[in-house]
Amino acid sequence: MTRVRSHHPLRRSAGFTLLEVLIAVAIFVVVGMLAMTGYNELTTQSERIEDSAKRTRDIQAAVMRMGQDFATLEPRAVREPLGSEILPALLAREKNEVLAELTRSGWSNPAGVPRPTLQRVSYRVQEQKLFRDYWPVLDRTMTEQPTQVMLLDHVKSVSLRFMGADRDWKEQWPPLGYSGRDASFVRPLAVEITLELEDWGKITRLVEVSG
Repeated sequence: MTRVRSHHPLRRSAGFTLLEVLIAVAIFVVVGMLAMTGYNELTTQSERIEDSAKRTRDIQAAVMRMGQDFATLEPRAVREPLGSEILPALLAREKNEVLAELTRSGWSNPAGVPRPTLQRVSYRVQEQKLFRDYWPVLDRTMTEQPTQVMLLDHVKSVSLRFMGADRDWKEQWPPLGYSGRDASFVRPLAVEITLELEDWGKITRLVEVSG
């Protein structure tokens, strides 16, 4: 009797070959690099959006702050710190380090500190930064230093114009040549504020002085 032999192919050993492992690792590395690149790009875009939003908020806050100060301008002159001279309620001279110094109303007092609601403030640009300085009292002395607040950076220039009672724009205040008895108390009808920024260009706002 003849025995029939059955031929079965040899079974392949379980597992992966070295080549398959290397290919899998390479694919994993490529996918990981693509994912990391996408994540970094997403993070960078998110940071740029946040920086842009913060810049927008800072600009809006600075323009609003200046607008509120000039809108609430009060006819209250102050004593000059070094002597008995009087500084006008609004003092703004051309080509001066201090853009403007003024007396404003509406100084909030949430803590109930015994002090006036009027506030003396000034604006200046230093090293491409816009500063707002204010004093704790109106008639200050040399020993009383202002609180300095940096409102905005990357500022190329800030210019101010003032509309007088004749509806004409003045480059300084009190107006050049004005020598009336009310020179220290007279206020403009409106103030034009122009900020020139490195990234936004020129921003102009017209503020009506109340009262």
